[in-house]
Amino acid sequence: MGAGLPQKSSDLLGHYEAETSFLSAHASGRLHHAWLISGPRGVGKATLAFRMARFLLANPPVDADGGLFGDILPPTLPTNLDLSPDHPVFQRIAAGSHGDLMSVACSENDKGAMRTEIVVDDVRKLVNFFSKTSAEGGWRVAIVDSADELNRNAANALLKVLEEPPANAVLILLAHASGRVLPTIQSRCRRLVLRPLEESSVNAFLALRRPDLPERDRLLLTRLAEGSPGLALRLAAANGLTLYRKLLDYLGGMPQVAPRAVLELAELVTGKGNDENYAIFGLLLGGLLGRIARAASGAMITAIPEEAEVLARLAGMAGLDPWIEVWEKSTSLIQRTDAINLDRKQSVIVILNEIAAVTRF
Repeated sequence: MGAGLPQKSSDLLGHYEAETSFLSAHASGRLHHAWLISGPRGVGKATLAFRMARFLLANPPVDADGGLFGDILPPTLPTNLDLSPDHPVFQRIAAGSHGDLMSVACSENDKGAMRTEIVVDDVRKLVNFFSKTSAEGGWRVAIVDSADELNRNAANALLKVLEEPPANAVLILLAHASGRVLPTIQSRCRRLVLRPLEESSVNAFLALRRPDLPERDRLLLTRLAEGSPGLALRLAAANGLTLYRKLLDYLGGMPQVAPRAVLELAELVTGKGNDENYAIFGLLLGGLLGRIARAASGAMITAIPEEAEVLARLAGMAGLDPWIEVWEKSTSLIQRTDAINLDRKQSVIVILNEIAAVTRF
């Protein structure tokens, strides 16, 4: 995985099997029109999608002017998805100026705020893109990041594209939680599942990208990221270790928690300009509550050794069901807060008080 955004990343860390599956389909001469890449956030889905897009746009089918998917490809077939950063296709994609590539993601609403879901108008732009002929006489490629953020109308509009795929076009869908993607969409896609990476791989990635980090901090970030190099990098950039330790200290003090401690933690993650802190808080809290629930079921799994005592004590304060319930409620509220424009600070306070209430059973 190279430096910068996925469209500028020249390398992919791991996931050899996924690349091989795509290359085999390409080499067969009958490339499927839709691919669904699923896996945890930050594991490399978008990086793989842009590697696939660059590969296709740099290797047009022989009969690029018509026919169905699976037009006969050149006899000399590439053996990997690598494309030099000096290649014109790579450079135009990195600059966002390639006429045969479209990316669909959450857009801004009329008030300039970022939506938390992909709406039907975004998909209509994709439909219009696929209705046109290739600007350069080859493939047309669209990437949807991510398919689990499509609202119902957008998903239904996308389904029509999948049911009547245009010639020489490939649709690549990403999904952080594939279970949220309509089964009818899933059934029309080839699946590529990206698994969390080995700890050693994530640690090596972080050492390369953030050589300034102390070795111990790098190892802790690696473990908190749970196999996601992208999340490890986000945690490092957002001072995630500090936030994590404050959250762990807060949970460790239960059930005796001062109201001021609740307010301080809420302000830390929801202050002005703290969008990333809020997102990181949600990820860290979800991970911690999930591990508490597992500990309550008798399966102690820690991200880092410092957690063990806190997890064991909290798991003993309530049974499995209450911890699963507060885990689900907290995750849902964090997601809904931005979706329906709730007050972030108040949502965090509600969540923290809900957790405290569980420990007082």
